[in-house]
Parts: sequence; structure tokens; C-alpha cells
Amino acid sequence: MCRPEHFTVSYTINPWMEPAKPTDTAKAVAQWQVLYDTYLQLGHQVELIDPAEGLPDMVYTANGGFIIDGIAYAPKFRFAERAGEERHFIDWFRAAGFETVIPEEVNEGEGDFLLAGDVILAGTGFRSTGDSHREVGDVFGREVVSLTLTDPRFYHLDTAISVLDPVVGAAQGGPDAANIAYLPGAFDEASQQILAERFPDAIRVSDADGAVFGLNSASDGYNVFISPRATGFEAQLRERGYNPVLIDLSELLLGGGGIKCCTLELRAKRESV
Repeated sequence: MCRPEHFTVSYTINPWMEPAKPTDTAKAVAQWQVLYDTYLQLGHQVELIDPAEGLPDMVYTANGGFIIDGIAYAPKFRFAERAGEERHFIDWFRAAGFETVIPEEVNEGEGDFLLAGDVILAGTGFRSTGDSHREVGDVFGREVVSLTLTDPRFYHLDTAISVLDPVVGAAQGGPDAANIAYLPGAFDEASQQILAERFPDAIRVSDADGAVFGLNSASDGYNVFISPRATGFEAQLRERGYNPVLIDLSELLLGGGGIKCCTLELRAKRESV
């Protein structure tokens, strides 16, 4: 995570960003702090990357890489406004001991790559290129399922899909297969069909809940951290036995990011048994 000490909206690279609309940096920090504190209270370990002046979007750390088994696939941002973040994330990964892969293809990390069981769900259409799907598959040696986003409001995959079961397998304390929640209308018809076939038990979220970034959520397999405005999604989660944890990041939504955008999962290399 990254404290939003320099958060503001001074340019437009997604439909949520309106520079004419004032932002409150102190409020953004206070809301972010609640998320950070809640993670710690529920037993999660959180590492911090230092915010850099002039890079107001560094708070959205999910875009800063994609990490599996101790390997960090670094970002290559589509827009010049965020390109300066790349070296900060690369330096942090290397200092933390992650094997770091520098990409050739445009990709925005866990914003467009989600690990669902053994499969990488990969988004394209607005930010990460289709070629990055091949590259991420080569890096991690895993099956990649390409999905095309068509609604500019949902420009990253993590705004339209939430992986509800990040830990899979009875030996690890999770279910036999990962389940997801998603917004069907954010995807083209072919992608909707893929999701319906692969995740028949998925929670299908309404546009009203998607539009308040309800799906830009984080989950530990039981606690699901979501926007308090996604009331329908909250009810759906409770019906499935999950525990919704309501965190208001309304100020950071002005920059086009929510809970998941502010959270990059660090998956260390598993020890051999």
C-alpha cells in the first residue's frame, strides 16, 4: 500500500477524473488509513511503499505489478502521467527480495491481472494490451484467460471482477475452486460467455453496485472489503457466507480507484513440503 500524501486529480486518464472538481488530500489519507488499520486488525501484514511527490496515483498500488511465487512482473503504464511510478515499484520489489521481471508490453499490473485459483484472468480493452497476456503467461507459466472490457467506466479488470477466494485448496484452508463476483455488462459478449462457463456459481453484480466501485474490492476468502454504497453486493456476499467489511474510499474514487486499486497482493514463493 502507499499513503496518498500527494493525492490530487490534476489530469484526466479515466472517466472518473475531473480536475475541476476539488479533492481533499487530508480526507483521502484519513479514509486510506481506515483501510490500512482494518487490514492490520484482521491479521493481515501490510508493507508500504513511500509516496513520491508529483505521482498522485501511486496510492493505487494494484497497478504497480503482479506477483506470484516470489516473482514480480513490473508495470509498464499506458499513460505518461503514471510512467514515473515504474522505477519506484521496481526498486521496491528488488529491495524486498522479489525476482523482478521488466516487461516489454504495456500492462498495469494487478489492475488487469487477477489470480483465480491456478488461472490468471487478464483484462484488455483500455489499458493493458493483449500482448501482455502472452507475456504474463510466459513469466508465470500459467493459463491466461483473456477478457475484453468495453465500458470505459470499468477500464481495469479489477473494477469489474472481484476474486472472492484468493486461497484455494483444502490443504491451504480454502475451497476446492476459486469463485468470483463480476459485472456482466462491463465485458463483450465473448468474455461474458467465458465467465459464465468457467464460473457458473459466480455472483453477478448489478450495474448500480458496479458504478460505485463495489467490485473494486479485496478478499481474504471470508472478509470481503467493499464500498458501503454497494448495498446489493453486500447482501449477495452475506447470502454466500462471506463477511462484508465496509470501507469508504469516496475521496479516492475521484481518481478512479477504490479498495482493490489501493491493495497489491504480495504472493511469496511457497516453501517446498
